[in-house]
Amino acid sequence: MSDDDAQLLRALHDEHAEALYAHALRLVNGDRQRAEDLVQETLLRAWRHPESLDPTRGSVRSWLFTTARNLAIDAWRRRSARVGEVFTDELPEPVQAVDEAERAVEAWTVAEALNRLSPTHREVLVECFYQGRSVAEAASRLGVPAGTVKSRTHYALRSLRLVLAEMGVTE
Repeated sequence: MSDDDAQLLRALHDEHAEALYAHALRLVNGDRQRAEDLVQETLLRAWRHPESLDPTRGSVRSWLFTTARNLAIDAWRRRSARVGEVFTDELPEPVQAVDEAERAVEAWTVAEALNRLSPTHREVLVECFYQGRSVAEAASRLGVPAGTVKSRTHYALRSLRLVLAEMGVTE
């Protein structure tokens, strides 16, 4: 670092550090350590880009405050995007293999239970759950109001639970 650079940094610090620190404290909700880091990084940016401090381009303090604000926003975004780590002494449960035979039996059981429902209950469940249609789409396809689709779905699910219970299926 040359004497001129050191003198520039000293002058910036002497003239703006107190106000910049107060500004940084507000930006980081009173966290003194983060505010100090913010001031340090802001002054470092000023040292690296002395052309930005040209008084003909605007106020030096405005540039420092804006840079501090941008650095605080960037830090907040980095912290927000970071997924928290979870530490544990236990190994995660192994993923259980899908038993195709069990899956086939479940599909057969559900199909049998659906066949035992009334046609209106069966068709609303097929439209909403198996075809993946919204209430409005199912209403349009079935030619009934959306409210009817909602109530039929409610009663159809209730009936399906009863039929499955009669078949010996438990939750």
